[in-house]
Amino acid sequence: MPSPAILTPELVRFVTSHLSIHVAASDGGGQATLVRGLGCRADPATTGGLRLLVARPQAEPVLRGIAADGRIALVFSEPETHRTVQLKARNARVGPADNDDTAVLGPYTDTLVARLGSIGTPEPFVRALLACPADELIIICATPDEVFGQTPGPQAGERLGAGQALP
Repeated sequence: MPSPAILTPELVRFVTSHLSIHVAASDGGGQATLVRGLGCRADPATTGGLRLLVARPQAEPVLRGIAADGRIALVFSEPETHRTVQLKARNARVGPADNDDTAVLGPYTDTLVARLGSIGTPEPFVRALLACPADELIIICATPDEVFGQTPGPQAGERLGAGQALP
């Protein structure tokens, strides 16, 4: 049985603040696969849920993993500080992007361009990395039930309890 929603207001603010995002799944045979996320927003249809934008052509192996068992790991990292959390969910599902989802892509890209630019990554590289036509966006919906601090350091990998401060 899933644990209660772990998305505190602080955690929602962090994961929706235009961070570097990776979505990982397993292909059912134990082979890990991942795709870069292109944005994240709270899911208005669920309590404690998230909607993650990904490019369908790049995400096909992850989507097959989700279809196999619904399990995903989500990593959100602040490029300037390496402040990082990992969320795990067992109920991931795939759906079409709606207008509110596609509206996230432009601001996400612009913010990540600035964030990565502050540490020397050229703007054209970041824009190419995050480029995705709107008709190729797909949404992964999930309600995380575990959260781990992954900021590099002695406490990396520790499970965070309900309401515990982010690393």
